[in-house]
Amino acid sequence: MYRLAPATQHYAWGSTTAIPELLRVEPDGRPVSEAWFGAHPSAPARLADADHCTLDALVADDPTGVLGEDVVARFGTQLPYLLKLIAASAPLSLQVHPSRARARAGFAREDRDGVPLDAPERSYRDDNHKPELVYALSRFEAMVGFRAPRRAAELLVGLESTLAEQLHQHLVADPTPEGVRAAFAWLLAPRTRPHADDVAALAQACQRRLDAGSPSPRTDRTVIRLHRAYPGDPGAVTSVLLNPVTLQPGEALFVPAGAVHAYLEGVAVELMANSDNVLRAGLTVKHVDLPELLENLDSVAAPPIRIAPERVFTSTEIFYAPVDDFELSVTHLDSDDEARLPGRGPRVVLCLDGSVRVRGERDGALDLQPGQSAFVPAADGALIASGRGTLIQADVP
Repeated sequence: MYRLAPATQHYAWGSTTAIPELLRVEPDGRPVSEAWFGAHPSAPARLADADHCTLDALVADDPTGVLGEDVVARFGTQLPYLLKLIAASAPLSLQVHPSRARARAGFAREDRDGVPLDAPERSYRDDNHKPELVYALSRFEAMVGFRAPRRAAELLVGLESTLAEQLHQHLVADPTPEGVRAAFAWLLAPRTRPHADDVAALAQACQRRLDAGSPSPRTDRTVIRLHRAYPGDPGAVTSVLLNPVTLQPGEALFVPAGAVHAYLEGVAVELMANSDNVLRAGLTVKHVDLPELLENLDSVAAPPIRIAPERVFTSTEIFYAPVDDFELSVTHLDSDDEARLPGRGPRVVLCLDGSVRVRGERDGALDLQPGQSAFVPAADGALIASGRGTLIQADVP
């Protein structure tokens, strides 16, 4: 059992306080967007009690002992998942994650083309898919997947804007998944995208409608919000096409490969396949690769996938995602009794609050305070937790 020190990311949309408060460290004034508790080579967590040793190096030294024979047989010699904390104080990019097959093809292609792994223009950082589960720690706002074309068209009626009228015409002319894809591409492609002034005019129309008593206040507020964050970016207009989602603390959302999405605001735990592949279409200063995103895009209208927990033990809820790479459990301890945790493979545990002791069935024990985390190799066997607090666990089903 190894105490972890997460790798932190400092993207501009991050919060200066939320993750430092969760990790119980002093803020330094920089935005902290993410904390990674995993073994992805681009930002592996460090073993806190071992100098110059990272989690990916630990796995590489003894894959079978660390991951277990079953995990190695199914996923190879890498930890299958990546656990993160995310704190968004501004909207993230409009993005899609690739399927496994497309990730392998795209990664191999960029390697053949000689694009360095750390190049800003690289789209594929690895050859893995990236489905992800979001577990809200605060109110969490997002947009995920496409609305029904008819509903999106209705939201544009009454907006005094040329751009709104044009988009409405696209949707009513072809109210199919292919039509939605075409409308989405028309908004974002360099040769057809609307001028920044037209985007601003639509945002102003949303404000006028909101002031007058809008029938769609959430849609209008989102367009206005995105335009303020990224002035003139037609990605703000695509929000009319997408499903809005609000998670309350303790609720979870699954985002499959191919689902277009953007996180708007909030603090959450993220658990995903071990990948850093992000294909962006807008609302960002980072590399945009619209053709590749469209190749990966699922344009079929569908409601967001909310995951209800299953209670397997008295104190533990498990969020089963519809993938083989990961599952998330949340254990609430309110007495000094011991609680057996689910799972037996390689696990990452993170204490959110209170004080929790985690003990391996075969070896090792650690006391975790708020913000502290540990990696538990498969060889340590089942885990027993005791104390009072909340413990997040990532493991392989």
